[in-house]
Amino acid sequence: MKKVPIALIKSAQAATIFVAISMSLSMSAMAQTSPVGKWHSVDEKTKEIKSEITITESGGVLSGKVSKLLRKDAKQDAVCDECTDARKDKPVLGLEIIRGAKKDASEDVWTGGKILDPENGKEYTLKLTPLEGGKKLAVRGSVLGIGRTQTWERVQ
Repeated sequence: MKKVPIALIKSAQAATIFVAISMSLSMSAMAQTSPVGKWHSVDEKTKEIKSEITITESGGVLSGKVSKLLRKDAKQDAVCDECTDARKDKPVLGLEIIRGAKKDASEDVWTGGKILDPENGKEYTLKLTPLEGGKKLAVRGSVLGIGRTQTWERVQ
């Protein structure tokens, strides 16, 4: 039986550790470019943080709920009285506002879902696009291609 030089063993161990760390970092970076996580929605006019939205993924499909109401004057017991579906008169806190978005095969964009504005009860076609390496999220709601885009900030 041949003896393997210690230097060769140490070199192989170092290479294995390097590969493991590199894979871990790249997987972490990939996870951050997904909409999955906690986000602050920001009022477009006042720039005040309105709420915290938690986006989750199940079977490749995203959903998102209001996890905190953060405005200074927010009514913690507010209900979606303008909603017209099963969410009518349900508490805004915990309300599912994002449904059905899936990742496009060609790019880092999630489409095909809907987003609800609990302030007016209207539902819009949804497009989610991570920005700045996943630190921000462009949230576009539209009807027949006409809509608006908000930029949400990832909760650290």
